[in-house]
Amino acid sequence: MRQAEKAIRFADLHQKGNPVVLYNIWDAAGAKALAEAGAPAVATGSWSVAAAHGYEDGEAIPLDFVLRITERICASVDLPVSVDFEGGYATEPAEVAENVRRIIHAGAVGINLEDGIVRGEGLHSVSSQAARIRAIRSVAAEEGIPLVLNARTDLFLDSDPATHKAHLAEALEREAAYGEAGADCFFVPGLTESSLISRIVDGAKLPVNVLMMGELKAIRDVAALGVSRASYGPGPFRRFLADFRKAYAGSL
Repeated sequence: MRQAEKAIRFADLHQKGNPVVLYNIWDAAGAKALAEAGAPAVATGSWSVAAAHGYEDGEAIPLDFVLRITERICASVDLPVSVDFEGGYATEPAEVAENVRRIIHAGAVGINLEDGIVRGEGLHSVSSQAARIRAIRSVAAEEGIPLVLNARTDLFLDSDPATHKAHLAEALEREAAYGEAGADCFFVPGLTESSLISRIVDGAKLPVNVLMMGELKAIRDVAALGVSRASYGPGPFRRFLADFRKAYAGSL
């Protein structure tokens, strides 16, 4: 499958009420295992990729290293590959876009781009994040790849669930602005209350992506909420390490 065809295929997998399930990987072996298990697409998780190679999350792993890992994953499977690209390894829109060009050249057909300020505090303003998205969309068009841009908001991540309801209006404001700028999907990691997820789904024009954590345990349950994409983030890697330690202990 050609790269542009993979991008189109990946976009088509985002169906409201029938979410594409992304059991996030950290290397080519994981990608091949998922392909053998019948997964229609694969996606990296930044925390897992970093931890697997001895780095902290938050763009501590060098970009060139991320590109090499991406190249190996894309060369190992004939599936759409999406990369958790954190904040794009830059702040200025033009620099972020050029970094995304390199990810496209590595073979990826999708990215996550977060609005949290990497190694800083707070979120990028709506206008500045929208500018970054527009720049990425322009570069993807130049490359002839309909990149699936998953716009992540960090409004709900690591925040008190009691405050989540109060963040809904800003979340939908960001969703609208990101969609207008060229995003294809809206990611709300940390939001786990079903009623609030339903309100995001109902108010959003973009397909909605949730992180399977906390109360979100079954795909059928998030499907019933109208979610279009379900990600597992660092969960698979953490389970792998737990099983690995247990297997070692059992061998003694």
